[in-house]
Amino acid sequence: MSDPARSQFAKKIASADHIDGIRCLRDQMHEQMEALLPSRPVEQLNEQLNEMHDAIISRAIAISEAEMARMGKGSPPVPYAYLLFGSGGRKEQTLSSDQDSGVVYQDSDTNIEEVKTYFKELCTLIVENLIAAGYPPCEGKVLSDNPEWCHSLSEWGEKLNGWFKEPEWEAVRYLLIIADGRCVYGDSALVDALKDMFYTDTLGHPVIIRRMTENTMRHKVLVGIFGQLLKERYGEDAGSLDIKYGAYIPMVNSIRLLAIQANLRETSTLERIRRLVKERHISAEDGLGYEQAFRFIMRLRLMTTEQIENGVYENNGKLPSSKLSKEMTDELKSSLRLGKRLQKAAYKQAMGRLT
Repeated sequence: MSDPARSQFAKKIASADHIDGIRCLRDQMHEQMEALLPSRPVEQLNEQLNEMHDAIISRAIAISEAEMARMGKGSPPVPYAYLLFGSGGRKEQTLSSDQDSGVVYQDSDTNIEEVKTYFKELCTLIVENLIAAGYPPCEGKVLSDNPEWCHSLSEWGEKLNGWFKEPEWEAVRYLLIIADGRCVYGDSALVDALKDMFYTDTLGHPVIIRRMTENTMRHKVLVGIFGQLLKERYGEDAGSLDIKYGAYIPMVNSIRLLAIQANLRETSTLERIRRLVKERHISAEDGLGYEQAFRFIMRLRLMTTEQIENGVYENNGKLPSSKLSKEMTDELKSSLRLGKRLQKAAYKQAMGRLT
């Protein structure tokens, strides 16, 4: 998509006034970006793709607000921010990404229950409209229409305190989700305030870093001790490579852990790597190697099998090994070795802080 075409497409999204129009534009974006995949530099493609996802999601939220007003529910009673988590929060969505979302809204001294009810109804509508636009809901229920992920700022503070006091596996997973959160719509200052609470408490609780490290090491890189690729052994994906959980997630998690310990607020993996280098938490040589490896893995992730099921875009993150040339296979092995080295470095640094 050339810059003029990109600008024109963004204007079409901004002027869409119904979710059916948003769905048509989403489908067009999918086709156009898929056609660009073989020739466009992956970082440029990723930037354009996520810019379009942001525009579509933001417009769906605005349309949902307008629908609330037409139903007699009024406008948002207080400022709020709509957050994206997961790959959306990291600005690393593929052609098909699910919804990982939450809401933080300004505290109100009056009509507290009315405010809560408004956002519950608004978020229900937003999630439904995004499903209609082709974005499936998060299987883990990390969604704005789940009361656990829609709170006032002070309620979020209480929620975070609870997770910090009882750092069980699920609580730590939720804290890591918050680390990737960013504002896609609304008042970004509310997200900044939420992140201030997150980082202050995280860095003040060594046990949290330990638990985050355990979570980070959970997904192993899909390369064996002899340098062989570890392929899926059973089922319909037998012989394929789990790019999402065996290559992409291990690098994402390791870089995120390093960034949290360094109190860095960036959410995208490449931006985190660059800041870690700039702040001298990793060497320039290592940073360059991690960047190159991550960009290649991002390209493979964009090549994983896409399909539409029940009207939404789906992707299981698996890549048939037949899609890889010998050169790509060699580069993947090299990238995975770097990923494994990164995991070890992240573990060593975290454990060093705790001794």
